[in-house]
Amino acid sequence: MAGVLDGLKVLDLSWGISGPMTAMLLADHGADVTRIERPDGDPFAGLLGYKVWHRGKKNAVFNLKDDGDKALFLKLAADADILVESFAPDVTTRLGIDFETLAVINPKLIYCSITGYGEEGEWRDEPGYDALVAAKTGLQYEQRGWPEGALYHMAGREDPFAGAAEIDPDWVQGANREGPLFVASPWPSLGAMFSAITGISAALYARKKSGRGQKVSTSLYQGALACGSGIWQRAENPDAEGFNTWIMGSASPKGHFQCADGKWIHNWVPNPRFILEASKGDTMNATPDLTVQNDPDRFGIGPEELLVMAHYQPILADAVKKFPAADWVAAATDGNMTIQECRSLEDSLTDPLLIGDKCVATVDDPELGPINQVGITYRLETSQGAIQGPTRESGADTDAVKAYAASLPDPKAESVPATAKSKGPLDGVRVLDLGLAIAGPFGCQLLSDMGAEVIKVNTLWDAYWHRTHIAGMANRGKRSIALMLKHPKGMEVLKKLIATCDVVQHNMRYPAVERMGLDYASLKDEFPQLIYCHTRGFEEGPRKNLPGNDQTGACLAGVQHEDGALHTGEGHPVWALTSLGDTGNGFLSAAAICQALMEREKTGKGQFVDTSIVNACLLNTSYGVAKPDGSAVERPRLDADQTGYSDYYRVYRCSDDKWIQVAAISDAHKAAFDRIAKSGEFTSGSSSDWLAKLADAGVPASLSDGEVSQKLFDNAALKKRGWTVEYAYPEVGKLEQIGATYQLSQNPVGPQSPPLMVGDNTASLLSELGYSEEEIAGLAKETAILCYPPIDGQEAAENPWGL
Repeated sequence: MAGVLDGLKVLDLSWGISGPMTAMLLADHGADVTRIERPDGDPFAGLLGYKVWHRGKKNAVFNLKDDGDKALFLKLAADADILVESFAPDVTTRLGIDFETLAVINPKLIYCSITGYGEEGEWRDEPGYDALVAAKTGLQYEQRGWPEGALYHMAGREDPFAGAAEIDPDWVQGANREGPLFVASPWPSLGAMFSAITGISAALYARKKSGRGQKVSTSLYQGALACGSGIWQRAENPDAEGFNTWIMGSASPKGHFQCADGKWIHNWVPNPRFILEASKGDTMNATPDLTVQNDPDRFGIGPEELLVMAHYQPILADAVKKFPAADWVAAATDGNMTIQECRSLEDSLTDPLLIGDKCVATVDDPELGPINQVGITYRLETSQGAIQGPTRESGADTDAVKAYAASLPDPKAESVPATAKSKGPLDGVRVLDLGLAIAGPFGCQLLSDMGAEVIKVNTLWDAYWHRTHIAGMANRGKRSIALMLKHPKGMEVLKKLIATCDVVQHNMRYPAVERMGLDYASLKDEFPQLIYCHTRGFEEGPRKNLPGNDQTGACLAGVQHEDGALHTGEGHPVWALTSLGDTGNGFLSAAAICQALMEREKTGKGQFVDTSIVNACLLNTSYGVAKPDGSAVERPRLDADQTGYSDYYRVYRCSDDKWIQVAAISDAHKAAFDRIAKSGEFTSGSSSDWLAKLADAGVPASLSDGEVSQKLFDNAALKKRGWTVEYAYPEVGKLEQIGATYQLSQNPVGPQSPPLMVGDNTASLLSELGYSEEEIAGLAKETAILCYPPIDGQEAAENPWGL
């Protein structure tokens, strides 16, 4: 079965993490990828992740400063469909391989550029190493967040519950110290990768319609913004009813508990009643009677719940410690609860269920032998994707690639008419969003940012969720219709809507949609052109229909184990508040849907598309591999205090209690650092003094800035670029959010409207379907629908804000 990208030719001129991972995903889905290396080598050649990220690619060495090699490269560029590069700004121009130059000889080329901080702005020339970007943008401080919570921190407000509850440092995330956290996950690069593959996929669909290529631009800075999309929101009135939560605050326990065998589990959202009832006896009761509600069913999400959690945390911790982790996971499976073990990366990569699903695969590496690594992370029914082979040695295909290039005709300048900015790449595409929580809705929000018309199907009681800042991060740019699907007339409306749509996307558990007759098998005969995307929590198999979320996916893939340095025996699991599990899954679904739409342009047929949170999380830990027997392959490991990997790549506290991130990558950097470090401990000088010393010696370093995020939305340049956005939002006033995390040169991407209000387009959508005002009023009176604002026959108390 050919991959969806079969026949496409890709040139990969990138290094580091985000570019190689992006090109890997293209290769996994059938593209013919050639990696172009420099004669002086790759500065990141020692990364274990290269055994994963460069798999399935040819490898050729070209000296682009040599006239002969440059001429051959230009022939390849004229023949290519996609080019991925991660040079610093202006380097491609100096080499004569910038987008503007190559577009003249190949107007259909999709050219993806990944920089450190973007091609303009005050930081454009700063070194774009992952840890430096995380430090400079404030992301290191956001791993565990702030005591006052995300919204209050962004607004510059104090913690309203300071001193109100006794919080043991062992209850909360991260090393027991002040300051930023260095985590194993390279979040800025991962965010840039998810943004890049989404942008390329959108550009491929747009090219199918227009015949033109274009430039896709993203950066590690935008990758950091993608990670911060849930925490970096600023509201004029964060105290609007139901808007604020404890979830993004550092003072709240996050449902981590250590078991009798010393292993950790994560229960999200913590469910006290299940834990206490299941552990009452001497043996685990996997299906306790939960009808008696002496204890909370699960914690609420309002910030005041912190006081309740502080009371219950030691009680729950004692209860969990009665039994081993495996018993708790088994009980949760039987009891339909969200609990998984925070297991190691090696355990993840040897999980038979993940291997059976092919989201983990064994690859025979020429150097290491058989190694297990992330497999195929999104699937299209008619093109499943497959790993094309291991990472090849540097220069292994140079002769063959150059011979192919020599056989190509000399490139000629082609007339490329200037065009005004068009509409979004998915303009004209209609999407039905049946998703819940974050993963499904976030993917549909990305489609809306691309110009698709997204119709969000809400229940009549969704206001409680949709007025939170968390729902707001995943539901902008959509039209909401509120339907009672258990009412025959509500289901009738839904079926009429499906008939008007190109895409249906959801992350509900599949048996639920089968019961409603909304599964793909029930729809495909009636709607053969429909793209149907299901995003799951877990892999296909026994866990498929369990309740899944960002937290449990991160447990299963090893993210929390690695970020919390559990291998040291001293760590505590870390669910990073910048995680790319839910949102990473959303990016994968958006990319896969764009590729399925592109395929439909060729075949005229729709298809089933699927991915999962655990797949996204496996990409997040793809810097590591394991032997098939579960033994580890040597790689850098995070220290117990979560400061970094080594003296050369870590955060240091200075005498002014500020922290700086050092990133001495090259041998020259390390030698210079050694000379400086002998002059004293970092606590002997201020952060500004040390940064000056490091700069003078040429050692890359940056302040780990915990305050920069508060100024994020005051940056006019970011607003102008669309990296941040603002709009008026009911009750909250002005709401500022992260904008699009990639740009297209021909098709604008960005929000079409603020986050939805439940039912805000019920009446207009029904009218478009042919319903009269009288019929709409009748449906409201029968509670088959809900409209906002309320209409005659609908009680005002049922409005989406519950006010």
